[in-house]
Amino acid sequence: MQKNLTMIYWKSDKFWLGKIKECPEIMTQGKTLAELEENLKDAFQMMVMEDVPENYREKSITL
Repeated sequence: MQKNLTMIYWKSDKFWLGKIKECPEIMTQGKTLAELEENLKDAFQMMVMEDVPENYREKSITL
């Protein structure tokens, strides 16, 4: 499934930093703009739990 999302990004002293506008809790960095984009894609995939099977279980934990 492809999804179009908006990347918000800016340059710091050493890295490109960015967020996904539709999911502002997802933020990462990259040495290049292309690396930042790939890192944001990876972070989004991890956040949406792409690899979690349908029969997953939930448990509340305290951190």
